[in-house]
Amino acid sequence: TAEPAAQSPMKLMALLLLVWHSALWTVQEATPLGPASSLPPSFLLQCLEQVRKIRADGAVLQERLCATYKLCHPEELVLLGHSLGITQAPLSSCSSQALEVVDCLHQLHSGLVLYQGLLQALAGTSPEVASTLDLLHLDVADFAINIWQQMEDMGVAPTGKPTQGPMPTFTSAFQRRAGGVLVASNLQSFLEQAYRVLRYLA
Repeated sequence: TAEPAAQSPMKLMALLLLVWHSALWTVQEATPLGPASSLPPSFLLQCLEQVRKIRADGAVLQERLCATYKLCHPEELVLLGHSLGITQAPLSSCSSQALEVVDCLHQLHSGLVLYQGLLQALAGTSPEVASTLDLLHLDVADFAINIWQQMEDMGVAPTGKPTQGPMPTFTSAFQRRAGGVLVASNLQSFLEQAYRVLRYLA
């Protein structure tokens, strides 16, 4: 008779655990998942790969401009960049503190469109960097298309594609080469932020 009595608290404990697990499962199902749940893993992995490739292209452009024209320090060219109208695309909607996935995708796409225009404006900088610029422009365009297609799949694409805005006008070979250094540097910073948020979402 003592044995069933001893088993009774154990059965009660097991029943309580079962009820608790069931309640927890219900809460988990009712709680919205994090932002990553709205983006397919295959899309995020493709984006990460595209960012890595563009950053590698950008590093090659920076190295060639440095080796060929001794333009190695973008921080020394910031004032010239302001006068030329070379801007840096923001990614404020992609910060992990205030992450809004849809707004982040919009801002990421707009930034890529801006850099497409800036890279296009650099065409003719010099034969030494022509092929690198072409490849960089193509890869940035592909990345922008990928983001746009994902926004369309989610039904959140803007009604009209963003415009590139006014592009810098270069009046000398030096300005164009210095512009190349600044654009490459700004693009690297932009992609570094993009990579962090994509890793967070993945």
